[in-house]
Amino acid sequence: MPQLNPHPWFLILLFSWIMFLTILPKKVTKYLFNNEPTPKSAEKSKPEPWHWPWI
Repeated sequence: MPQLNPHPWFLILLFSWIMFLTILPKKVTKYLFNNEPTPKSAEKSKPEPWHWPWI
């Protein structure tokens, strides 16, 4: 049963974990968000009431 031979699969597992732990975190941390989160202390402006034309 060749699937029980861990020799080739262990190297694949090892290299994939090395990639996940070294290369990918650098790429993820370089990602820039389009919308920066606003702090909670910022005051929200009150919304303007809608002017309904039929009232």
